[in-house]
This record gives sequence, structure tokens and C-alpha cells, in this order.
Amino acid sequence: MRLWFRLWAVVLVAVGTAVSAPLSAPAFAQTAKLTQEDAKSMTLKAADLIAAQGLDEAAKAFNADGAFKHGEIYVNVIDFAGVWKVYPPRPAGVGQSVINVKDPDGRFVVQDVLAVAKDKGEGWVEYRWLNPASNRIEPKITYVKRVPGQELVAYVGVYK
Repeated sequence: MRLWFRLWAVVLVAVGTAVSAPLSAPAFAQTAKLTQEDAKSMTLKAADLIAAQGLDEAAKAFNADGAFKHGEIYVNVIDFAGVWKVYPPRPAGVGQSVINVKDPDGRFVVQDVLAVAKDKGEGWVEYRWLNPASNRIEPKITYVKRVPGQELVAYVGVYK
């Protein structure tokens, strides 16, 4: 009974609304976990929103729970110098340089993100990162998209 109650509470928090029947653990995992395709779609929509409405307006949508923010999945935006322009988990970090941020394996993640954006316009970057949901270092894959006509990069990652 306690496990069911805890799972139900997690479902309510994750989904943000009540559902008609409790979900089993596998169903909950499928419901709450966004896919690589979700990350790609969210990234492409984010870059389009920035291009259409400007960074300040788009940032409002990126920082609010909804289409661009789902728990540990959110839109990041950096400029070509590697400075955070949008960082929903810690808005106070906006304006800080993250150009030399490394993953636990010593990989310069932000430099890899920028290389993909500058060289290809968009694509995938894989690395390992601390998953706040599990509090463990896990493989992560991030879709990167240069904002058309701007020196800005939007990206969204999901844990594998």
C-alpha cells in the first residue's frame, strides 16, 4: 500500500494532474520519461521561437513549466562565447561562462555543443552527467540547434 501511495504521489507531481487510475511502475516510467525525439522536437521548436519572438520572450516560455520544461528536461540557450543566456534550473547562472564545463570523463561538453552548432547547424552530442532525478552520473544525449541568423544555440538533453 505504501509503495502504491508513493508512486501515486510521484505521478501527481510529475504529470501535474490527477489521473483516473494509478499507474504501474513501468507505465509511470513510460509516461514521465521523454525520448530523444522529444528532445530534438523541443530543441527545434525552441530555436524557432527564439528566431520568431526574440530571446527575451522565448526565455519566459523556457523558464515556465510547460511545453519547454518538464522536470529535469528543459531548454538551455548559450551564445557562441559559451555564456548561458537561459538556464531554467538556476536562472541566477544566466550570464556566466560555461565554456570550460567538463563532464565526469573530462569532456568539454559546452565546446562540443558549440562545435556541432557552428559546424553542422544542428545535431547530437553525447556525454555523461549528474541526473538530478537519480542523483547518479548517467549517459545523456543532447540535441543542439543553432538559432537561424544568430550566434545563439538552443539545446535539450535526455538521460538514456
